[in-house]
Amino acid sequence: MEQKIKLDFENSLKNSSFSDQEIRSKRNSLSNFLKIGYPNRKLENWKFSDISQIIKRSIGEVSYYNDYTTKNEIDETILIKDLEHNKIIIVNGKVIKFDFDYEDKDKIEITNVDQENVFHDKNNSLINLNNSFADKTYKIIIKKNYSLKKPLIIYQTTNKKVSNTNINFQLYFEIHENSSLRIVDMVDNKSEKNFVNIFYNFNLEKNAILKNYKLDTKISSNIKYVFDNITLSENSISEIFILSSGSNFSKNEIKCDLEGKYSSAFINGIHSLNNEEHHEIRTHINHLVENTKSYQLIKSVIDDSSKSVYQGKIYVDSTAQKADGYQLSKAILLNENTEFNAKPELEIYADDVKCSHGSTSGNLDEGSIFYLMSRGLDYKTARELIINGFLLDVVEKITDEQIKKLVKNIIGLDQ
Repeated sequence: MEQKIKLDFENSLKNSSFSDQEIRSKRNSLSNFLKIGYPNRKLENWKFSDISQIIKRSIGEVSYYNDYTTKNEIDETILIKDLEHNKIIIVNGKVIKFDFDYEDKDKIEITNVDQENVFHDKNNSLINLNNSFADKTYKIIIKKNYSLKKPLIIYQTTNKKVSNTNINFQLYFEIHENSSLRIVDMVDNKSEKNFVNIFYNFNLEKNAILKNYKLDTKISSNIKYVFDNITLSENSISEIFILSSGSNFSKNEIKCDLEGKYSSAFINGIHSLNNEEHHEIRTHINHLVENTKSYQLIKSVIDDSSKSVYQGKIYVDSTAQKADGYQLSKAILLNENTEFNAKPELEIYADDVKCSHGSTSGNLDEGSIFYLMSRGLDYKTARELIINGFLLDVVEKITDEQIKKLVKNIIGLDQ
């Protein structure tokens, strides 16, 4: 693999416009990736999801060269028609359109991020891989005292020009003081057997609000890894919702640093899996100052031979008195061949805190199904009603009514 990835890396640079300094930064990231390699079960964070073996089994040999000079057209069929929204359209890892036509243009700035200034984590090989091969990195800045009038939908799509390919992209967001941003991540892949590696960096200033809704529901054989790095200042709020059911393998990893007093992080997620899908959510919430709050609720409905994983850690620094952290995961197993793994963690160094965590899993309650059938429902309808009720609790946590309606429509909870 090492020789191939080095060759693909050199090919990727031939048509690039990176400066010498940026190329040196990319080479350093590639060197860090090659030292570590793909994560495997030896790493605690990957004990339930050996991506190295998953890639070998599902994709085989991977190409790391993605020609960003190739012209790609926008597939209009993927665009949501009945919701007014701003757009960022990404095709095969390249941003091909920014559309903020609903907004005040002087309140939004889009700039390039120099490669030497991107986020680095020498212990996360997939971030190093992303930094090595990603195309231009853009930063979207929401200026002070401005809330977007319409949501921003980020369309993440691939077309049939790529297959068995590693696709990397990253976006940076700065939400300035007293401003807010609503994002919907829509995954719609037209190609198969790719490894899509995504990195988002969010910086929230005082009183800023981020609402990010991640929707991966289109069935594909692709493998997807998403890492969100979120930094929160005083009285800022981050709300993340994940609906994960489409990709063959998916891991959403979220790191929230609560650096300002009265900052809050909310993470809610749904795994709705069947066949042999394998999805994971891993969260790491760091309470770093006093009077911070976090809430996490993850629910899974898994069928056939699918696998759901939730790893959640709440860290409370010794200076983070009066921290409030809550974490809960629940799963319904619809088949004896399914697998659910949960690893909740609390690491607390302050003494005046309120933190709790829990995890439960079990089969569908046949007694409840029988009760509903005694009221005139058939078995299938009764089963669906119980499952929908189980998931509705998570969907109702969405604070944006437009997006809540969209999610309910996707899941089929709007009936």
